[in-house]
Amino acid sequence: MSNPALVIAAILTLTPFLAAAFFPGSLARLADRIPLPARLFCPATLSIPYLLVALPSGIFCWQWFALYIALPVLVSMLLWQAGRADPVQRGNWRDFLVLTVIALAVDLRWFEHAWPARLIVFNKLLLLDAAIYGFLALRRLDGVGFDLRLRPRDIAIGLREFLLYAPIAIPIGIALGFLHLHSAMPSLPRFAGTLLFTFFLIAVPEELFFRGWLQNLLERRCGRYPALFITAALFGLSHWNKRAVHFNWRYVLLATLAGIFYGRAWRSERRVVISERRGAVSDRRVAASAITHASVDTVWAIWLR
Repeated sequence: MSNPALVIAAILTLTPFLAAAFFPGSLARLADRIPLPARLFCPATLSIPYLLVALPSGIFCWQWFALYIALPVLVSMLLWQAGRADPVQRGNWRDFLVLTVIALAVDLRWFEHAWPARLIVFNKLLLLDAAIYGFLALRRLDGVGFDLRLRPRDIAIGLREFLLYAPIAIPIGIALGFLHLHSAMPSLPRFAGTLLFTFFLIAVPEELFFRGWLQNLLERRCGRYPALFITAALFGLSHWNKRAVHFNWRYVLLATLAGIFYGRAWRSERRVVISERRGAVSDRRVAASAITHASVDTVWAIWLR
């Protein structure tokens, strides 16, 4: 990424994500310092990375630019309204509307034509930034567990769930012809690079969405175990069009099974903390489930794809 505009776009896109991940509460504290209109409309600045990428690439389109201004602002308004309408945080229709739109936009690739093929990741990260700001700075949803300051327990839980999942999934995947064992040993730089890329750009965003927000909200509506299995099923279905032209039921099956273990990792930390808004809540950890997720995807990418 030698183009200065791309470097600046990447920094602007990653800053909200990394700030929220490594400095929990930073976005909320910053939002508290500015007037409400500015608080609701400042996500329009997420359109700047689109400008920086699209203009040098010669694919700038006013309609896409307007979308990246309007959609983050709409997300902010809906989630701010959700916070006011649902102060006890049992889940409001606005929460689920935002999650549905973001999920469909990513899964069905609605906005990917706005970007050069090799830079489509910007779309996913900008939508994630909009949701992070809305849920954490405006909605103030608790129990998310979005804190990537890794603790030994996060690593232990994440690897434990991976070791429980692998002996079940690998035989099933090989029997179905979905997994193919490779014996080649990758270099340490390749393994580390794959693991880090997968953790930050695949596992963490997906775990934040499916566990930190969706499973978190569903638990308040239907309980722990129904939320765990519903979220796992939806996570599996989000893979229906991956690596296949038609419905990829093998991928869906294995991803659903994986989603159960990811959900277990997210909610494994049962320590109770005090929330000013809701009293005692469980301290969940997206970091733990992201470790499980990244471990599964890295092993699959290197040895089983």
